[in-house]
Amino acid sequence: MTVRVINLGLPKSGTTTLAVALEKAGWRVADYRLRRGKCPDPDIAGSFVARQLYDGYFGAGDPLLRLQGFDALSEISVLTRRLCLWPQTDFGLIEALRTRHPDLRFVASMRDPGEMAQSMLRWSDLGTDRLPQGSVPGLPRGYGETRLERAQWIAAHHAFLHRMFAGDPRFLAYDTSDPTAPARLGAHLGLSLPWWGTANSNRQTASGRA
Repeated sequence: MTVRVINLGLPKSGTTTLAVALEKAGWRVADYRLRRGKCPDPDIAGSFVARQLYDGYFGAGDPLLRLQGFDALSEISVLTRRLCLWPQTDFGLIEALRTRHPDLRFVASMRDPGEMAQSMLRWSDLGTDRLPQGSVPGLPRGYGETRLERAQWIAAHHAFLHRMFAGDPRFLAYDTSDPTAPARLGAHLGLSLPWWGTANSNRQTASGRA
């Protein structure tokens, strides 16, 4: 099994919705963390997707070196008090993926930047603590506490992806709330999605997931 698609969307853009949809279509998905019991490689079970991407990238030049047991990677960043990794913002890592894996597809789950910024504020301590206190690419420490700062950062990430993948048929950006999103994703990935909805909504704030 080889990774078929990677989502380059930011947290709260619909990454978990994508993960659930692909799992219901029969794909094995790594979402944020390599869950014990679901990860085919016990040596990396429990670690973060972002950590494995960077270990492969810097260790062998191939970000997918240890992730070949999955069909899809739906949430690839991590932001904790000790770890801040954002592969979806990293030009070098993305270029390595495109070069090493010419058949790999990319998608970017998106929502309106203002709505995403507000959603981040309501999600555990993401908007109030972790983003402002982190050193996130494009959002240095001390920024990201206000909705406008987060929205500007989100919009810039969207622009970065559109610029980087301009004219590349392997890339699809979509709005999670767009009724045509499931059909567009299915056509891009060559499968039928039996489910599409809302997963990991802000009602579940106790988990701390982003």
